[in-house]
Formats: sequence, C-alpha cells, structure tokens
Amino acid sequence: MSWRRSAAEPRRTVAVEETPSDSDGAMDIVFIGTAAFAVPSLRALVAAGHRIRLVVTQPDRPGDRLRLTPPPVKLAARELGLEVYQPDRIRDPQCVERLAKLAPELIVVVAYGQIIPRSVLAIPPRGVINVHASLLPRHRGAAPVNHAILAGDRTTGVTIMLMDEQLDHGPVLASREVEVGRQDAQQLSERLACIGADLLVETLARLDRITPVEQDHAAATLAPRLTRQDGELDWELDAAEIDRRVRGLQPWPGVTLPLAGERVKVLRGRPLDGSGAPGQILRRSREGVEVAAGRGSYLLEVVQRPGRRPAPAQAVVRA
Repeated sequence: MSWRRSAAEPRRTVAVEETPSDSDGAMDIVFIGTAAFAVPSLRALVAAGHRIRLVVTQPDRPGDRLRLTPPPVKLAARELGLEVYQPDRIRDPQCVERLAKLAPELIVVVAYGQIIPRSVLAIPPRGVINVHASLLPRHRGAAPVNHAILAGDRTTGVTIMLMDEQLDHGPVLASREVEVGRQDAQQLSERLACIGADLLVETLARLDRITPVEQDHAAATLAPRLTRQDGELDWELDAAEIDRRVRGLQPWPGVTLPLAGERVKVLRGRPLDGSGAPGQILRRSREGVEVAAGRGSYLLEVVQRPGRRPAPAQAVVRA
C-alpha cells in the first residue's frame, strides 16, 4: 500500500495558532505501531528523511493454523532495514529503560494496541504524537473506523494529537476530514492510513509552529473493540442498519444472516426499499438475492457459506 496522498483527496485541516520557528529538520524518532494502519506512517517518516532509531511493535501472534505471524509493522520495518523491538508490555521497566537510553527527540505511535504509560510519555522532549483514525473527540478507542460506519457518519477523518495518559484525550495538532461514502471498514481504513501518513509528515515539518488545541471532551464518543456478537444479525433489523453492519464490520468479525436454512456470511450488498415479512426472499436476479428486512429490503450480492469460498448470492440460493 502506498502512503502517498491521491491528488483527489481533500486537504481540509484543523486551523491552529502558530508561532515563529526556524526548525523544520529531520528528527530522531522512535516509532511504535503494530497494525497495517501504521505501515504507511512508518514508510512516510523514512521517506521524509527522519531518523527512525527503533521500531517497537507487539510480539508475533498465532495466525492461520496457529503459526506465529509477525505484525505488519515488523515486516515493513525489516524491509526498510530498521531495528525492531517486540516487548510483551511497553510499560515493562526494561522496555522503558531501553527507550530512554535512545533519547529520541520524538516518539510516534500509530495503531499499537497498548496504552502508553507516563514513563514512556515523559521520555522525548518534543512529546509523543499519535495518528488516530477519526475526527477526535468523536470515536475514541480501538475501532474508530468501524464505529464511524456503524454510526452512519457521513464524514470521518484522521487526527494528529499529542498523547497524554488518557485514551485518545490529548490536544490536537492537525486533522483532515473525508467522506465515508459506500466504503467498507477495510477500504476506509486503508484510505485513512495513507491520508494519516501524509498529514503526519506535514505536521512534523511545522511542529514548532503549531499551538495544540484542547479537545472538546464533553463531545467525546467511544469506539470500543468489536466482538463476534456484533455481526450476528437477523432480518428484523432495518435494511439501513444491516447495510451499516455489513460495511462496518469488514473484515472482522463480519456479518452473518440466516439464508436458505443456514447462517451465511454477508460480504457485499446494499439496502433497497422492498417490503415483506422479515427474512422473506422477494426476488432473485443476476444482481443478487433481495430479502425483506424489518424496514425495507436488502440485496445480497456476495455471501459465504460455512467452510466454503465466497460466491454470488444467486448461486447459493437456487430457485
């Protein structure tokens, strides 16, 4: 995935007060991140000439067939020739000591998956900066992209903030807004990762000229981790809600719905205005299978039966 911003992407950024400075140079940085969302930011920092002293990421975890799988950031760091450190917990004294000995000017955290403790926040003189995939204070937490779609938000975005000890609570340095449209969570996350990488580099280039802006904490909303139960749906829900769940819960946990006597995973579809008893199949066509919902109807386009490959819905539901 490229970190570069498309020319078509909007460039709306939060306005902040600025003070004069002559410093726009490269910095000594420790990068802390784990998930794929963090990879464009790491690549962008390297491409911009910043000196990445160390990449901290979570340990390898069991993946397919229980084989240990390295996190995406580890793979990217190795490709870039960067040193990788994988402590079990970032708050462990030996980890804090190692980071302190490096004496980085700045720490950048992106999609790491652990709370950054005060002992680490106190290390860099220029602070700890985070790239967060929402327009803070909306959707603080582990799954902001998913919750933006689940909530039916028309817009979302990326925020660059200075971290403090509370969850996604620190003052804002910059943000950029985008339209959600019909994207699913995976597509939107990939788009925001690239926009966030671009905005991170821009922000660091003028860091000394930015006055951080306190968040409106009274307006904060939470975006907690997803569970499997979030995707176990029935046809009594409104079609619009089913659509938000299908798009918002990709790729995990995904949505399952009853169809043809079994529960199938719904990979793609769209809401329509048909009517009937919830769960009633209204029509089959080359477009898919239209099923009545609690309000409106939903066109199943691509589904996946248990233990099978994804397939067009009309191939699963035979006349």
